[in-house]
Amino acid sequence: MAKLTFYGATEGVTGSAYLVETEAATILLECGLVQGSREEEKANEEPFPFNVRKLDAVVLSHAHLDHTGRLPKLVADGYNGSVYMTNPTCELLEIMHKDAASLQQRDAEWENKRRRRAGKAEIEPLYTMEDAEAALALCEGLPYGRRQQVADGIEVCYRDAGHILGSAIVELFITEGGTEKKLVFSGDLGNSCAALLRDPEVVDTADVLLLESTYGDREHRPMEQTLEEFENIITQASENGGNILIPAFAVGRTQEIIFHLGELYQKGKLMHQAVYLDSPMAIATTEVYHRYQDVFNREDSALLRQAKSGSLHTFLPVLRYSRTTEESMALNRIEKGAIIIAGSGMCTGGRIRHHFKYNLWRRNAHVVIVGYQAIGTPGRALVDGAKTFRMGGDDIAVNATIHTLGGFSAHASQSQLIAWAKNFRKPHPRLFLIHGESEAKKSLKECLSHEGWSADIPHYGKSLSF
Repeated sequence: MAKLTFYGATEGVTGSAYLVETEAATILLECGLVQGSREEEKANEEPFPFNVRKLDAVVLSHAHLDHTGRLPKLVADGYNGSVYMTNPTCELLEIMHKDAASLQQRDAEWENKRRRRAGKAEIEPLYTMEDAEAALALCEGLPYGRRQQVADGIEVCYRDAGHILGSAIVELFITEGGTEKKLVFSGDLGNSCAALLRDPEVVDTADVLLLESTYGDREHRPMEQTLEEFENIITQASENGGNILIPAFAVGRTQEIIFHLGELYQKGKLMHQAVYLDSPMAIATTEVYHRYQDVFNREDSALLRQAKSGSLHTFLPVLRYSRTTEESMALNRIEKGAIIIAGSGMCTGGRIRHHFKYNLWRRNAHVVIVGYQAIGTPGRALVDGAKTFRMGGDDIAVNATIHTLGGFSAHASQSQLIAWAKNFRKPHPRLFLIHGESEAKKSLKECLSHEGWSADIPHYGKSLSF
């Protein structure tokens, strides 16, 4: 019998990792970073709880770091086999892992300066750029819908999850002694109301199902209301004459915002002179989205064609890319009439903070928060009504209008998760809820019980045979 062990995303949302073992092979499903407080993130430095050198393959669902971010460390620790993912994920992974490696090295350098002054021992980054490049060299892209052998007796098939570009539901077909068993991992299921991407594909059979539960206890605000508010903000800012600043999540959210701004432009409702994308990572990601428009949903693809644009590049003709530091700095001379999308998404670093320095104190400026802001981040402080913003030793007055749009989400809501699970035929597969905070998992478990499901909430290190 095959054995499954849970090594991540059990007590929280991040750090996805699941070990699948048979008599003939061992594969790792996901290799994610633990994200959160500094204390929580120390778990990333711990040795892997299995023999890295005995792995036959690694299978990834999508590019987000909470699912892939420890892959360079896995390679640095001795793994040298293939890493399977969809083709778009291959391209996004190169962008994200090189950026993550650069940040790891930079943070280690800063910490070591402090440690040298204090006479303390220096630290090593979690992984280096060389480790990231070595990991990327092992990546193999696969199309949706094709079964591919990844190890002796184990095949993978990817189904579109609709979460970010290239995201996948993972079907693992495991054959032992002439008997085939099927494990399905939902990955992160997308919000069917989101722009550009398709709805999550239907899967109806499995022996074991691992289901994410990030939003297992809540519903999203209706997209119609969110887009109406977004349009009103743009209109109000146009009348006020000020700039609009949008903190950017580089992968997924930025491209969705560009599409919705394009819709307003095509309707003649975008009066701003220019939209600036001031994030090298988001620019590179948008280029990848442009190359994979064949996986966009039918409705939004039709809108692009009707506008005779055919791409995000030309659907919003006033879009400008600020790639260099000099181009970014030039934006600070613009006092009105611009929409600036810049990193980082929670305002913890990146170019958005410099634009805050030149705009937050202006009463005609607007800040539009379009993503989740974790407790303790500068973005959360703005959402909670902070009167000043600390930067470089200075306090900047927050006179700009702060808007929070809660309807943009790349994750399925509670009802969407349940609707997707309802597609599985009876008898239901053994169900395990992962990738969620405790209350989210408990709430989803209770709701699923009303639909005839018996769900288990596994703990770290739990193993089962199937």
